[in-house]
Amino acid sequence: MESSKLDQLKIEREPEKESRSGYWPVLIIIALLLAAAAYWFFLKPESAIEVRTAVAREISNQAASTVLNASGYVTARRQATVSSKFTGKVIEVLIEEGMEVEKDQVLARLDDSNVATSYALAEAQLKSAKTSLKETQALLNEARAIFRRTQNLLDRQLASEAEMDRARAGSESLAAQLERKQADVQVAEKQLDVYRQQLEDTIIRAPFAGVVVAKNAQPGEMISPVSAGGGFTRTGIGTIVDMSSLEIEIDVNEAYINRVKAGQKTIATLDAYPDWSIPCHVIAIIPTADRQRATVEVRVGFDALDSRILPDMGAKVAFQEGREQGEAAGAGRAGVVVPQTAVSESGGKSFVLLVVDNTVERRAVATAGERGKDMLVTSGISGGDKVIINAPSGLQDGARVREANE
Repeated sequence: MESSKLDQLKIEREPEKESRSGYWPVLIIIALLLAAAAYWFFLKPESAIEVRTAVAREISNQAASTVLNASGYVTARRQATVSSKFTGKVIEVLIEEGMEVEKDQVLARLDDSNVATSYALAEAQLKSAKTSLKETQALLNEARAIFRRTQNLLDRQLASEAEMDRARAGSESLAAQLERKQADVQVAEKQLDVYRQQLEDTIIRAPFAGVVVAKNAQPGEMISPVSAGGGFTRTGIGTIVDMSSLEIEIDVNEAYINRVKAGQKTIATLDAYPDWSIPCHVIAIIPTADRQRATVEVRVGFDALDSRILPDMGAKVAFQEGREQGEAAGAGRAGVVVPQTAVSESGGKSFVLLVVDNTVERRAVATAGERGKDMLVTSGISGGDKVIINAPSGLQDGARVREANE
């Protein structure tokens, strides 16, 4: 009985707490293993295959097959070497290569000391002519008054005919002198206008808005509008190009000129930017042929200008087939263009490898011919998709990849 009471007085321990504390090391080990697995599969860069990618570019519905390839040069329709109207010494040049100028902006100034002296002389001569005109007008007024008084005296027989003739002659002579003095004033004004224009001509201005591409003269040099035939006389201050008038001039073999027409769509590629396709159009076909080279000149304009396009750059132009002709021939369908190295074939079918969330996705595509170094894809992918170019051998669908840093 006493033993049972003693048993009731014992303090019982909680074994469940001990068992819970024993689980913590196991949970920590499991968490570390999961973190290591996540790092290995998702964060470790060495686990992904390095690939090079390109972005698929969407093209217009008006794109069509190429019917002719030709090369030419970018030229400015509006370009001028600005010079002076007369030979003079340059005292100030206000331009530098690459500067943008507006119409009538001052480019340079010539020495105007001699012209300014002649202008001052002409101004003084005009003032003298006007003063002489006033003097003659006063004398004429006096002579007419004498003539009227003499006429009254003659009517009352108080003056002789001789006095009347002298009064008449004096009045008419001064009237003639007045007309001559009025003409002298007009001549002096015209002379002043001549020297004023010559003063203005010493200031050389831009004939139109553009960009200065060449600076040909420096202060202290002589400049002339005509060729000096040698020596140190310059024939221009600088050359200005209107960048809004840039176009491409192409010499097309006359055997293929029938493939070109005004308004035809073209794709231009500059030698400086071989991966940049520039939409263009045919402005005009010059209606004459070069007998020596058997070519016809064609002018091609840019649909939209860009600061990268510069005069005298080499360009290659692909003349596109019209929509009606393209549809009849099965060409000209809308789609995207990707590098040819992004398209592969298997079992007679074309496919590309896309990069989606750092994972390879194989996608079947339909192609519609080459466009230079690119391939036209009409279905299967969209503009903006990243395709793998020069895919490594054995790269499979679902493989993890990372894009190379170029």
